[in-house]
Amino acid sequence: MAERLKATVLKTVVGRPTGGSNPSSSATYSLKLHRQNPAPPLERDSLGDFISVRGGAALSGSWSQEGNDSQKSLRLIDGDHHNRNDPSNKMNQTNEKFGNYTLLERIAVGGMAEVFLARQTSIEGFEKEIVIKRIRPHLSEQKSFVNMFLAEARLAAQLSHSNIVQIYDLGNVQDSYFIAMEYLAGRDLSALIPKTRKLGIPFPIEYALRITSSICEALHYAHNKTDDQGAPLNIVHRDISPENIRVGWTGDVKILDFGIAKAASHVHETKAGEIKGKLCYMAPEQVLGKPVDRRSDLFSVGIILYELLTGLKLYTGTNDLDIMNKIVEGKIHPPGYFRDNVPPEVEAITMKALTKSRDARYQNANDLQFDIDQFLSGHEFTPSKIHLSNFVKQLFRQELAEEHLRRQSASHPTPAPAPEKNATKTAPFSPPLPENDRALPRSSSNELPETSPLQIRVTDAEMTQLGQLGEPASLSPQEVVEDIIQHYLKYQH
Repeated sequence: MAERLKATVLKTVVGRPTGGSNPSSSATYSLKLHRQNPAPPLERDSLGDFISVRGGAALSGSWSQEGNDSQKSLRLIDGDHHNRNDPSNKMNQTNEKFGNYTLLERIAVGGMAEVFLARQTSIEGFEKEIVIKRIRPHLSEQKSFVNMFLAEARLAAQLSHSNIVQIYDLGNVQDSYFIAMEYLAGRDLSALIPKTRKLGIPFPIEYALRITSSICEALHYAHNKTDDQGAPLNIVHRDISPENIRVGWTGDVKILDFGIAKAASHVHETKAGEIKGKLCYMAPEQVLGKPVDRRSDLFSVGIILYELLTGLKLYTGTNDLDIMNKIVEGKIHPPGYFRDNVPPEVEAITMKALTKSRDARYQNANDLQFDIDQFLSGHEFTPSKIHLSNFVKQLFRQELAEEHLRRQSASHPTPAPAPEKNATKTAPFSPPLPENDRALPRSSSNELPETSPLQIRVTDAEMTQLGQLGEPASLSPQEVVEDIIQHYLKYQH
């Protein structure tokens, strides 16, 4: 079993000029690695430079050792898909009027668009919460992008399926193009997977299969969609990734951004972090620039299933070329290499979806879904939408309660109640798992883990960025660092 590490980052005070803060000043952080499941000593001086891609964000650095002292330099590369460098990238409450809509909160911002939670109002007090994706102004000036965006959005608007986020409107307000789409309250997989890892539990296999089955159902519908004359529309998503799979508090699973990926591919000024984020979920033929088809989406589904089962990104590398080479080479450790309770049938399904040759891969989403559902039907636990709903809500019960209070106070401001003196503390959360899904071994709280010091030098601004990178998944800066180290060491075989 691969070595599991726990990181703790402690800040060391460094001299700073008096008279105010200096955003470019440096600080030293002491990183203590708590080794779980001890493995043979690593040749740390041979690790060299590394890079970890997390949801499109890249963090690079170098690692060297002299005697007993390890030194690491850390550097952030660009922003990720949501542009964490933007200080406004937090849930910003607003009441901006935007055509027939009221923008309530900005919930994400990236290189292509801003995403808002909005309210649509009509006669007799009718109100509906929706999501507005507003194209960034500089892209509205690129005619080729606008034409592609409008064409693909019109095509995606024809899709009407319970597992696809519905597009309601497409328009232009004050020279800003936008899409109004269905709002599904919940979390996407890019938040769900790290959350289970943070809580110390493997993602339940049955829920991973339930989510994947729903994705397949949506893709089968979209891939086979025809026009009014019965001619196939040949729709391919092109960007099936954790960020585009939403799991609602209701247990619904929906795919986002049909049609948007093709338009985004025509944007030439793409950040390096965004490129890396997409590369990690591309099929080999997509990486090689060959025409994509429905089987390319199925390869991406296989990557998501693999990540759900193992808690690890399938492809990481030191740069774009390294990631591309790994995808094209097609060398993949089976999920059971990292998790010992993966059933052979589930492993076979996953590896078939990840077959390098698309001719040997699943040929359509229906076949993949059939194999998944066949396994679940004969399994002792077959999760329903209600099961998945309860699981997700319990995973995020604290955040859900805070979000409810925040939304409630925004609509009906009231003074905050005084805290009770003898308030009972909530017991640590332990989400319910299927009985047959055993957790990975955990060390006893009484056992002192083995540690070794490691020094990191980063600027205060970079430390803030570490916090912003982990914020969407509720990860602390040290947990982001821990994730980087774990992902690097996993792939040094």
